[in-house]
Amino acid sequence: MFSSDYHYTLPPERIAHAAAEPRDSAKMLFVDETGGMQDKVFKDILTLVRPHDIVVVNASKVIPARLHLVRLARGADGSDVSVEILLHRNLGSPARWLAFVRPGRRIKEGDRLCQIESQTPILDVMAKHEDGQIEVQFLIPDGEISRFLEGEGETPLPPYIHTDDSAAVRARYQTVYAKTGAEGSVAAPTAGLHFTPEILSRLNVAEVCLHVGAGTFLSPTPEQVAAKRLHAEWVEMPAATAARILEAKKAGGRVICVGTTSLRSVESWARFSHMSEDGWTGDTQLFISPGDGFLVTDALVTNFHLPDSSLLMLVAAFVGLERMHAIYEHAMALGYRFYSFGDSSFLERKI
Repeated sequence: MFSSDYHYTLPPERIAHAAAEPRDSAKMLFVDETGGMQDKVFKDILTLVRPHDIVVVNASKVIPARLHLVRLARGADGSDVSVEILLHRNLGSPARWLAFVRPGRRIKEGDRLCQIESQTPILDVMAKHEDGQIEVQFLIPDGEISRFLEGEGETPLPPYIHTDDSAAVRARYQTVYAKTGAEGSVAAPTAGLHFTPEILSRLNVAEVCLHVGAGTFLSPTPEQVAAKRLHAEWVEMPAATAARILEAKKAGGRVICVGTTSLRSVESWARFSHMSEDGWTGDTQLFISPGDGFLVTDALVTNFHLPDSSLLMLVAAFVGLERMHAIYEHAMALGYRFYSFGDSSFLERKI
């Protein structure tokens, strides 16, 4: 699994630093179930979706989850320490989060983190894990946390995107169907960034919610590969969506998942609830790699992913390793743009 199978070298100019405008003007590579490829633009998705198909999207909304704070000096001889906090998983209440911290070695359980200028207390460090992650508790009222993050937090854009965290970029790093009340992702479900309201209005669309966190944006460790488990992410498969998926299947339609997070939501529901009409809610650590089957998903809309990522391994499982390499070679040769703000692909599952 940790071999050249999932590594490729991408020329820097192929990394997209800004999204295509308008949204549906991005390139899209269509790969049919036999491996045939056609170069299209995203708006052509309307010609690829069939009458009884259902398109499943992840309606989770990105939050400004990166904070710059200070740990005040612990004693008279100590010094203040500036820290960067990345909230990446809510722990069941608005105030309690799992987070990454830099510099991790300077932070311990019991520390209090404050705003840099005013020194207003913001977070208490409640626990520190062996892997360096910390559990933090907000010290401001639950009802004010979202407003605080909007004002003081930064959108955690991937490090390969070289742009400012402006209001325009924040808006563009959000799908048009991201729902108020479904806030919680710390990275966008980027396959959905190409959809427009007009395209959505002409498709049979159903929603799931997976709050995108470390299970998606971190490359898997050797231990995670061996255990076949990613970092946990919270999923909700609504009963209404479950019923519509089952209805579409019964009618002979396909389940088309928009992005790896939608796919992992659907496949988690299928595995952990046995495709219950009641839907399913819970944590998923589902890690799909070559050799794994798919219980529900027939087609996948997805961008072009980083080398050595669990997302690339999922694509290899879906279309086959050899075909995955052919797809990426084709995309590089024809000037497709890669990663979060990059171009799209519509992949039919290999037969």
